[in-house]
Amino acid sequence: MLNLAALVLVLLGVAVFLTPKRAYALPLLGAGVLLLVLANSFVVVPAGHVGVVFNVLRGVQPTPLQEGVHFVLPGVQQVILYDARVKEVTLSAPHEGERRADTSIRARSKEGLEIGVDVTVQYRILKDQAPRLHQEVGPGYLETLIVPQVRSKVRDAVGQYNAAELISTQRTALETSVIQGLEETLRQYHIELVSVLLREIRIPESVAKVIEEKQTAEQQVQIEINRRKQAEIAAQRRVIEAQGERDAAILRAEGEAKAIELRGRALKNAPEVVQLTFAEKLAPGVQTVFVPSTGNFLLDLRGLQGGGQGR
Repeated sequence: MLNLAALVLVLLGVAVFLTPKRAYALPLLGAGVLLLVLANSFVVVPAGHVGVVFNVLRGVQPTPLQEGVHFVLPGVQQVILYDARVKEVTLSAPHEGERRADTSIRARSKEGLEIGVDVTVQYRILKDQAPRLHQEVGPGYLETLIVPQVRSKVRDAVGQYNAAELISTQRTALETSVIQGLEETLRQYHIELVSVLLREIRIPESVAKVIEEKQTAEQQVQIEINRRKQAEIAAQRRVIEAQGERDAAILRAEGEAKAIELRGRALKNAPEVVQLTFAEKLAPGVQTVFVPSTGNFLLDLRGLQGGGQGR
């Protein structure tokens, strides 16, 4: 707005200079030039940005300008703005229906197969080191530094694995390898790597079919191995149960033998126990009594009762 107002005043001054009232031309020209100088003396650094100051007399200034309004010398100092927020670049093949160039990465696996990789890289510049980034790389750091490095690191990492590993067990390892290589390189150029996302890994269809068949066969073998292990475990369980039952039977037999032995000793030491045991075995309807005597004999009351009735 100030630049526009200054330009209007300058043009108005020139127009007035061509009229009889040329006396007013000089003040108008002076006001326009002054306003133009003031307009170019202030620079606003937007949120999330950083300003790199280039001095025509001393070169790039080591201290960047942070967010806000800053005073600069018009014609002597120039401010170049850098976006310091998280940014991303995606290198991928176009999906069905998309009309754009194929920017995906083509690499060779360990066995020499062509692998297609779609990747998204998130990054941001280091604010305090923006002046050095401007000196060493410049505003076009995405095309001249980041994209080539991403392609190189992905190709190097893919070459360490077989095609089957890339689409199954080693996908995370591949991503880690790319991150480690890319992070170190970008930091040397004052850029922080935020993340690397492997969106898709493509291998030749014929190879993918062979790998799928192999994996299916391996799964079937594993299933059969698991079944055999389960059968072995079940058999071992049955053996253990049988051994437990056998041990329990032995213990019961030993207990019964021990009980018989103890009972025999008791009968031998106390003969009257024999009479007690015999009495316990008699039916309740049998009327039998023990008559204390040194002879230890039994009397049948029914016999006695029958004899009495005969009399």
